[in-house]
Amino acid sequence: VQLQASGGGLVQTGGSPRLSCAASGGSFRPYNMGWFRQAPGKERTFVAAIARGGSGQIYQDSVKGRFTISRDNAKKTVTLQMNTLGPEDTAVYYCAATSGVWSSVTFPHMYNYWGQGTQVTVSS
Repeated sequence: VQLQASGGGLVQTGGSPRLSCAASGGSFRPYNMGWFRQAPGKERTFVAAIARGGSGQIYQDSVKGRFTISRDNAKKTVTLQMNTLGPEDTAVYYCAATSGVWSSVTFPHMYNYWGQGTQVTVSS
């Protein structure tokens, strides 16, 4: 499975960009999908994940109520709607796919496939 993320860029504080991730080259529905981010000099951290059928979502505490993850299995896409961004949200954002169990979706090492990342820079 190949993943292609898009939608990043330079955003003002308080902005609401939308990241998209398109899958190709294989089945999409069997995978739980996640978004991670990596700020300069820091480790890659979990942001949000959505279950295979789309019925379950989980978020990092710092983005709860601001970010929404969704997926369209027919179009093989997963989206991260981000609202009320602050400078602390500046990072490279990665989409990823895991065939693992739902309880493991917050762990980056459990993911089988990764997109190339898209930079989000929030200007203050």
